[in-house]
Amino acid sequence: MQHWLNLPRRLRSSQVLIRFGVRLLILIAFAGFGSIGLNQTLLALFWMAAVLCALIAGIRRERLLDHDLNHWDEMAAYSALCALTRSLG
Repeated sequence: MQHWLNLPRRLRSSQVLIRFGVRLLILIAFAGFGSIGLNQTLLALFWMAAVLCALIAGIRRERLLDHDLNHWDEMAAYSALCALTRSLG
């Protein structure tokens, strides 16, 4: 249990971008297996990712519009991808 206490409180922006890219690839891979179509599945997954990022940001009490990227920025990106997916479908 001690190792959880040594985790960094804040991540660098490059680490957040890598985390976002990995999550995005995972979501796209899962959407390929969806039974309701790629567009609808991506829409649902992007929406759920945006909600999850907002919850994590609230729980961790991250600052909105901070100088480093955080979960709020990821939420905004997933929300934009959700709107883009909706407009394309």
